[in-house]
Amino acid sequence: MERRDVLKLLSAAPFIGLGRQQAANRAPRYEASAGEHVWRVFEEPFLSEIGFPLGGIGTGTVSLGGRGQLRDWEVMNEPNKGGDPENTFFALWFQADGWEPKTMLLESELTPPYRGAFGIPRAGMPGMPRFQRGRFLGSYPFARVELMDERVPLDVSLECFNPFIPGNDKDSGLPLAVFYWHLTNRHDGMVRATVMGSLQNSAGGDVRGGNVNAYRSERSLKGISMETTRLTAEDRRFGSLVLATLAEETTFQTRWTRGEWFDAQSLFWDDFGSDGRLEPVIDSDESPEGKTDVGSIGGVVRLAAGETATIPFFIAWHFPNRQNYWVNEIFGYEPNRGGPIIGNYYGSLFEDAWAVATYAAAELPRLERDTRLFHDALFSTTAPTEILDAVSSQMSIIRTNTCFRASDGNFYAFEGTGDDHGCCPLNCTHVWNYEQALAFLFPALERTMRDVDFDRNTDASGFMVFRTRVPLETEKWDFPHAAADGQMGTIVKLYREWQLSGDLNFLKRHWPKAKRALEFAWTDWDPDRDGVMEGVQHNTYDIEFRGPNPMMGAIYLTALRCASVMARAVGDESAATRYRDLEQNGRRLLDEETWNGEFYVQAFERAREEKYQVGAGCLSDQMLGQWMAHVVGMGYVLPEEHVRSAIRSVHRYNFKETLHDHSNPQRIFALGDEAGLLLCTWPRGSRPLLPFVYSDEVWTGIEYQVAAHLIYEGMVDEGLRIVRAVRSRYDGERRNPWNEVECGNHYARALASWSLLLALSGFRYSGPERAIAFSPKIEQRRFVTFWSAGPGWGIYEQERSQTAIDACLRYLYGDSLTLEQVSISVSPGPESMNVRVTLTGSEIPADTSIEDGTLLIRLRSAVEISPGSALRIQATT
Repeated sequence: MERRDVLKLLSAAPFIGLGRQQAANRAPRYEASAGEHVWRVFEEPFLSEIGFPLGGIGTGTVSLGGRGQLRDWEVMNEPNKGGDPENTFFALWFQADGWEPKTMLLESELTPPYRGAFGIPRAGMPGMPRFQRGRFLGSYPFARVELMDERVPLDVSLECFNPFIPGNDKDSGLPLAVFYWHLTNRHDGMVRATVMGSLQNSAGGDVRGGNVNAYRSERSLKGISMETTRLTAEDRRFGSLVLATLAEETTFQTRWTRGEWFDAQSLFWDDFGSDGRLEPVIDSDESPEGKTDVGSIGGVVRLAAGETATIPFFIAWHFPNRQNYWVNEIFGYEPNRGGPIIGNYYGSLFEDAWAVATYAAAELPRLERDTRLFHDALFSTTAPTEILDAVSSQMSIIRTNTCFRASDGNFYAFEGTGDDHGCCPLNCTHVWNYEQALAFLFPALERTMRDVDFDRNTDASGFMVFRTRVPLETEKWDFPHAAADGQMGTIVKLYREWQLSGDLNFLKRHWPKAKRALEFAWTDWDPDRDGVMEGVQHNTYDIEFRGPNPMMGAIYLTALRCASVMARAVGDESAATRYRDLEQNGRRLLDEETWNGEFYVQAFERAREEKYQVGAGCLSDQMLGQWMAHVVGMGYVLPEEHVRSAIRSVHRYNFKETLHDHSNPQRIFALGDEAGLLLCTWPRGSRPLLPFVYSDEVWTGIEYQVAAHLIYEGMVDEGLRIVRAVRSRYDGERRNPWNEVECGNHYARALASWSLLLALSGFRYSGPERAIAFSPKIEQRRFVTFWSAGPGWGIYEQERSQTAIDACLRYLYGDSLTLEQVSISVSPGPESMNVRVTLTGSEIPADTSIEDGTLLIRLRSAVEISPGSALRIQATT
């Protein structure tokens, strides 16, 4: 559809007062632009809840709202939902030949309800003219806002992004946001225009007075630098901000006129509205006591008929002194403003916000190129759009205040965030069992979490605390129980990190503590050492399971299998044999004790009488350990036919197309006409009087885990139904599509969504074995997927007919990748094939075989693949 046609379509009906059918017709949808750039598109009334996070890994964010407004400024090391600085916006002035000049905010109109005891809050200048219509397009890490108004002779759009380059944590951790304002003249004469950015100086946070705005320029960058003089460089609130542009012609004021009442806003608007320029104010004096200033800078353009101009802006920030404000709390919020400073990693890289902006300006072509390379590779995946939406949107979690990178370089994370505080600190092992995105996209950061798990949090007995206190030198958290799921899951994650990195020294360094952590199970959970956990098993539901149960049991089996392989790799043969034997015995016993013929249950006689158990319930997480085994390529830890039946039962009994008749006295994350996957149901009766807490709830992280597992088992349609249900609940009106909540905003468990891509592609990578494998679960002639491993990332393309397969592994970014083995699913297929392997056109000698429907290619000599090269496999019958 042409752009003009889109404008006509959107201008056909007003947004305000839409009927229910009209609103349904405007429901969020997926569109592909030129170049197959896939966007999720939102229009009114599906704009109100949108908040698209802009910011680097561990830096905090400012969010782009659905109308184009800047909202939720969370750049000062703490969550701050609803924190919107006053007089902070982008605005447009224009004058076309034969038209009166006009000034308006670069946002679509506000919509009811209009709340406020003293009128609508004035922070965003709600009384100023805005565009009649708008739509929001999201394709993380890019967002686009398109604004339409017949009173404006310009096509106006905004594109925002942050550098997001897997494997490059420095450039993906810049504390800034990039804005491209695009103007196209659709008038038949000349149009003069100015895009103006305005930003309040909030350096110093709640300390007002002594704020200083200064104009600065360096090469092509021009901007307003904002600092505070009232705080020392060691104060937690100390920092700076920058609003800057790369426009060739600019107009600016370092600060608006100081006055009473509405003087500043009125004088600014009148000045800007007169000719699109500002009377220059270049003062850099301190703001008065209790006051701060607003600075503005704009890009000026002249557009002939049909001409387009792009005006780039940066907003950068630098608040280096992250403080442990949660030092006295584990559950609940009890701020301690005197907690230790733990710093921000980016503070060691940049002196201030101006240094961030100048670095970004100098490197912008490369940063944007590499970010687009990743984006386009990810969205080239021939997966259902809902899966790509889930995978990409939830990557944003690692950019929010859920996560941070302290000055020690380690990556730390809450479970999620409240509106003004982090929830449940830190690095909770059982919640982060579900996460897969960080591990595959930024594996070096994930490895720092394993460093903390074993170097810091595991004692000589093997007891691992499942929450981390920082600074690391402080006393460990003293909760009485270890977390059975978290501790065993950490063993599996260590195996994952070793496989993705291929770093044997990393494994050897952590093996002694990992061995103790695994064998700690024989103290508390499996004292008879039969391979089945029976003891008190604290877990992610914040309670303790008792007796054999599939959730803890399968994670334990997966940990034992991973530990056996790791033990053999480090030369601990006796341990390898012991773990393997124990796993085999546990597999048999767990299946005997918990299989009910259809799914797995808890084998605990007092489950109905004792509080907070599962009993005969069909637990959505019953195959969590098996899902983890699939993710790390460990095969089936329980009988395959029982696993398939169990996960099918989870879908059959726990997924509800509507929750109208569902009774839930617990927390509400889905309701009414919404679809969702319940944590547990009791299809055969015998529900405990007080089952485990949260059992009636719907958690997106578990929904993604179950959906991915269904896809692993070939039940693609069932998995896709669950994913669609999640994304339909997060539709821009009911909830923010870039903020899936559980115990807090941007909840980490939702990072399980990355496993959807792993399951769909059947991707596996082993650094130690120098092996890569693909087993697509979608039957189609042409299949494409993004893949990422320790050294770098690329795309895999496969075309298949009844007699041939043509596969190509394209390496796009990273360090050189060494391969000796490639596996491709050819099931159903022939027993043998003629295979030709080439690397960027040069033939590579290889031996091939077909085993269990998999074409195995063993290269006779290891090959190094560099970015830009391609390994091609052509096989015919």
